[in-house]
Amino acid sequence: MKTSPLLKLLLLLLLPVLFCSSAFSQETNPTNSSNPSNPSKPPNPVDPAYIQNDKVRLGIDLGGGGSIFYFSETTPERNLLNHADKGRFIQQSYYGIVDGSLWDKRPWNWNPVQGGNWRGESATILESTISSDHLYVKTMPKNWSTGGAYGEDIKDAVMEEWIELQGNVAKIHFRFTYSGVVDHDKRSAELPAFFADVALPNMVTYNGAAPWTGGELDRKVPFYLHEKNNQYGKTTESWAAYVDDKDWGVGLFFPGTTEMTYYRAGGSAGPMGGGCSYFAPISHLTITKGFVYDYTIYLTIGTVNEIRERFYAINSSMPKSAAVSKGDSVAQPVVAPSATPSAISNPTP
Repeated sequence: MKTSPLLKLLLLLLLPVLFCSSAFSQETNPTNSSNPSNPSKPPNPVDPAYIQNDKVRLGIDLGGGGSIFYFSETTPERNLLNHADKGRFIQQSYYGIVDGSLWDKRPWNWNPVQGGNWRGESATILESTISSDHLYVKTMPKNWSTGGAYGEDIKDAVMEEWIELQGNVAKIHFRFTYSGVVDHDKRSAELPAFFADVALPNMVTYNGAAPWTGGELDRKVPFYLHEKNNQYGKTTESWAAYVDDKDWGVGLFFPGTTEMTYYRAGGSAGPMGGGCSYFAPISHLTITKGFVYDYTIYLTIGTVNEIRERFYAINSSMPKSAAVSKGDSVAQPVVAPSATPSAISNPTP
């Protein structure tokens, strides 16, 4: 049966709305990275908890594993993040072996995710501390895909986060602890997954040979997923931002990581819109029994110049082991197999 030109046009217009989630294709996964949300699910509700100061306001979803769904200036308020499903948060996401699980009908890998799974089922919060100046959450993650050999609740893994505000900046520390007996293959991990409003189309980074010297920035509008698969690149200053055409938006500093993946998905704008602007700092991790992984990120809102200035100030204040210094090679995030929860003070390390 022939498809009419009108129907073809309609399909092309609808296709971008069906794509966007935290996961991206793995080296041994035969599928591409055009990642569908679950269009049959209603909009993602939230059970929010907030902290704010006179500069910014941040919210986590207690119905989504404590993942970050909201980040805005205090006045005027506008959430610059997208949280249309359980994959779209600022959240932890790791990968392991092919486990027989399916993302809808697509074979997928073991993929512990902080927010929940592709069907919209939430991860389980084990512990939380909510106060006026900090947030702490301990979560048992969900496997993003379902029906695998190791279950949908990943009971042998724990994700933690500590959040505090420092002026215009949110400081977020993540920890992943794995106690399982299965040794996983080396995979790329999202450190973390980051989803912004699709109304912020311009991705800004620095990828020159002289980081932290004020060099010319790299600017691009990433392709939509229906045009290309995930794109990959580097940022030698370890930060990236999504901004509007007035150079204003939201930026993330991820010390110690210079590789990243990114894409955009077409659809309506806004925190619950079908579109999104995504990137994730990535590192290649081998998760085995006793594995503990800690890292810290910084989130801010402003013009590109303001974002960069704040990240420069943070970087200059860091010890050499944690910061990316001028002319130095990039330090790797800490992997601490012997770490315990008491090694990090509450609310932040």
